[in-house]
Amino acid sequence: MRRKLEYAAAWPFIKILGTLPRPLSRGFAIGISQVVYLLHFRLRQVGMRNLAMVFPEKSEAERARILRGVFTSLGRQLAELCQFPRYTPENIDEVVVYDGLENYERAYARKKGVLFLTAHFGGWELSAFAHSLHGHWLHVVMRPMDNLYLDRLLQRHRTMYGNKTVAKDDFVRGLLAAMKAGETVGILMDTNMTPPQGIFVNFFGIPACTASGLARIALRTDAAVVPGFTIWDPALRKYRLRFDPALELVRTGNLEADIVANTQMFTKVIEDYVRKYPDQWLWVHRRWKTRPEGQPPLY
Repeated sequence: MRRKLEYAAAWPFIKILGTLPRPLSRGFAIGISQVVYLLHFRLRQVGMRNLAMVFPEKSEAERARILRGVFTSLGRQLAELCQFPRYTPENIDEVVVYDGLENYERAYARKKGVLFLTAHFGGWELSAFAHSLHGHWLHVVMRPMDNLYLDRLLQRHRTMYGNKTVAKDDFVRGLLAAMKAGETVGILMDTNMTPPQGIFVNFFGIPACTASGLARIALRTDAAVVPGFTIWDPALRKYRLRFDPALELVRTGNLEADIVANTQMFTKVIEDYVRKYPDQWLWVHRRWKTRPEGQPPLY
């Protein structure tokens, strides 16, 4: 019953954001997100804690500006997500443009599969959606939302143009099958994990328990690992779906050491993007919640 009530409360906003002209929808959603910023003390507290750990040299006012920017980014993406049914191959370039598509195409042409390395950054929900509108459907690894009704809505929007979802509990089998078929899988690799699925690597110089599955699959299948991030570009007033060249994997012959080294490399790619666009990453997530044995909690 509680989940139905949550969905009923959210549905009017979803409907409004999906029917308004895009600029108004964005403005309305950003306004909602700023209200959440003001009212949701716990999220604000987590975000400011993360920013203090990562950017000790910045003032509290500077960190607060970054965090408010994160909520603006979330509001903007919410509006776009609600507008998904209105987007077509003919008009998607009004919202998202490619940057470095040749890097993806070169990796895909190897026919060994592509692992699309990304994060909860910028317009991450737009990445797979826009790519599929151009005929490049992919598998998306995701954890179902707690609210079943909102989860169904998101699933419907995400899979409109051929994308498929891979549940985290079927992660390995799903990825191996996709790589064997030469397909593409998108993986959000910036959430807190717990052992044994996660291993500790440095993220902003702080040990962070990080999913090692991408490195394991890449080393096993020789799939290409292509960083891809959907960045809000204020000059263009659009998102740029940026693909970087495929990463060269570390292969020393020591499998466990190579898993750690490659997981660290993937994490460094995410860190570099976050440093460049700090107000587009999800600072309100407790990324460093899991601690190495013997270390005190950070939250």
